[in-house]
Amino acid sequence: MSRDEVIAVVRLDKWLWAARFFKTRALAQEAIERGRVKVNDSVAKPSRDIRGGERMHIVVGELTWEVEVLGVNDQRRPASEARLLYRETPEGAARRMTQIEQRRLAPEPSFDLQGRPTKKDRRLLQRWRGE
Repeated sequence: MSRDEVIAVVRLDKWLWAARFFKTRALAQEAIERGRVKVNDSVAKPSRDIRGGERMHIVVGELTWEVEVLGVNDQRRPASEARLLYRETPEGAARRMTQIEQRRLAPEPSFDLQGRPTKKDRRLLQRWRGE
């Protein structure tokens, strides 16, 4: 197949990488194998062929994406072009924004900690542990 011909199908892991959901194909494969990617509500394999019109449920870190495939590409392009490969469902976008807002309002408690504990902190920990 020459580069001028239109690509009709592409591997799932390659599409996830090209659409910029994951930085590498290896990370995409790992997520698929762990069941974090579903195509048309069924668990898929990394080698599954993806076509336009299919629906995906993708979990990336703490965020959940629900998208419909609009196009396929086997090359990683700039983010502005990668966004043209899919359309996020309105319900999925609302749910993802809610997740982002919840994460912003409830930061990780360990973010306040910096460096090693002081002598006072160690004594408090030892007292708390009953040592």
